[in-house]
Amino acid sequence: MKVLVVGGGGREHALAWKLAQSDKVQQVYVAPGNGGTARDPNLVNLPITDIPALRAWAQAEKIGVTVVGPEGPLAAGIVDEFRAHGLRIFGPTKAAAQLESSKAFSKAFMKRHGIPTAAYETFTDPAAAHAYVDRVGAPIVVKADGLAAGKGVVVAMSLAEAHEAIDFMLVDNTLGVSHNEGGARVVIEEFLQGEEASFIVMCDGKNVATMATSQDHKRLLDGDEGPNTGGMGAYSPAPVVTAEVHARAMREIILPTIRGMEKDGIPFTGFLYAGLMIDAAGHPKTLEFNCRMGDPETQPIMMRLKTDLLEVMLAATAGQLDTMELEWDRRPALGVVIAAAGYPMNPRKGDAITGLPKDSDDAMVFHAGTVEKDGVILSAGGRVLCVTALADSVKQAQQRAYDVARGIHFDGMQYRRDIGYRAIKAMGRNE
Repeated sequence: MKVLVVGGGGREHALAWKLAQSDKVQQVYVAPGNGGTARDPNLVNLPITDIPALRAWAQAEKIGVTVVGPEGPLAAGIVDEFRAHGLRIFGPTKAAAQLESSKAFSKAFMKRHGIPTAAYETFTDPAAAHAYVDRVGAPIVVKADGLAAGKGVVVAMSLAEAHEAIDFMLVDNTLGVSHNEGGARVVIEEFLQGEEASFIVMCDGKNVATMATSQDHKRLLDGDEGPNTGGMGAYSPAPVVTAEVHARAMREIILPTIRGMEKDGIPFTGFLYAGLMIDAAGHPKTLEFNCRMGDPETQPIMMRLKTDLLEVMLAATAGQLDTMELEWDRRPALGVVIAAAGYPMNPRKGDAITGLPKDSDDAMVFHAGTVEKDGVILSAGGRVLCVTALADSVKQAQQRAYDVARGIHFDGMQYRRDIGYRAIKAMGRNE
């Protein structure tokens, strides 16, 4: 069977790499792919990003199943387009993807269906938003209503930061948010205390298969300092998601969401990512929904997945996820993101990357913002690589990932030195 993966980041590299391991796969295409997928002999890059053109190509090539990685094509209706022409595709429709593409839609949905989340208000008028922040005080969270590549959230610890974020999102659009209909809008919500975790499931409209738990590091600098980013590293499993928290998240958040979407006439198919804030008592609240796998969470999760991903995708696109039992490597996996100079606000591109190792069973370098030019791999985005390792403990996976990362070089590269520190601390407490 021929398989198509839509996207060109680290998440898509990991999905394509995993799909290519299936005995039933004849060829995996990645559209548009990146420098890492270009140098993988089991993958073929396809330089098409226009949705109708991609659909026409998939029809002509008789693609058996398409898996969509990023939020952009989902919000643009790629699933609707492919399905309208009889093509099998895994992802949410344009209407269902509003759970991610519109923070206002998502918050209203959660309120309507009684799904635990932070209290909030929505604003289009900067003056009203500023007045609200002055009245409520800080810390407070300001979110752009639209797609912002993981950078449209500001956790403001002071009033000054909150006012600056409102101006960024409503007045200047410094963050480059793709606004929804009706123009710029922000969601301002209460600041929640606790520990964040990524809770990702696969949905076929009715049934749910849970992915391994994971946790990412959003802040740029060690010790969770500096600006928010798309994610500087991740590990799986997440110790904070205990069996009790897992059961609670399924019961109070995931299943009510799937049932609620079905009830609203927009059944959800695809990856559903609930960003959870788990308080000291183990109660999860929903920070946000994404309609796709997380990046960089996908990389360690795919390293741990033992089940044939193609089989899972075929079951999911046939409404038969209830027949699948996902099997996971008991060993933890950890990924360290190597970012470009100037990331997250002004990433530099075009730096030559050297020291990339050969792939191995316990360590993979997944490419995100790279391109191959004349046999040389160059940086081409903010988050450039994700060095991912599998080992008997989080500490060993961390050591292995950093050993590999130290051998890689490009000018101005930056990465955190403490990915996984929370998990290592938690394991220490439990031993």
